[in-house]
Amino acid sequence: MVALSVVTGLAAVVFAVPAIRNILLVLSVIYLMYLAFRIAFAGAKIAFIEATNKPGFFSGILLQIINPKAYAVNTTLFTGFAFMPETLFIETLIKFAILNAIWIPIHLLWLVAGSMVDRMDLEPGIQFKINLVMAAAMLIVVGLAIYSLGEF
Repeated sequence: MVALSVVTGLAAVVFAVPAIRNILLVLSVIYLMYLAFRIAFAGAKIAFIEATNKPGFFSGILLQIINPKAYAVNTTLFTGFAFMPETLFIETLIKFAILNAIWIPIHLLWLVAGSMVDRMDLEPGIQFKINLVMAAAMLIVVGLAIYSLGEF
């Protein structure tokens, strides 16, 4: 969805309006800080969040709309360089194929890695430290998102 909004120019139009761009940034920062808080204070168990309900379709869409990393990656991929400027449509299709060839295996690897870490049965102190590192990494992303705008 984010890739399509970048390719069609919708993201550029929306982000050209400072108020909308700032609202989306604030929502992103709030969400990422919430996740960092949940991870950091998950206790001595690595923060694998047990979902009581499956995430819904609209939750997934909302998450993508406010995901600053997705916009950065897709904007860089689709507008950062042109290798077939005479056939933009074919170039865009190739870039979509590349994007999917990368992110699908990466997400599957993260899923496997998470399952492996969950089965390691690490000591509570080590799990707590891992949570703090993950939360700090999330806060670094928040800081980078704010810094990238240069307005706050």
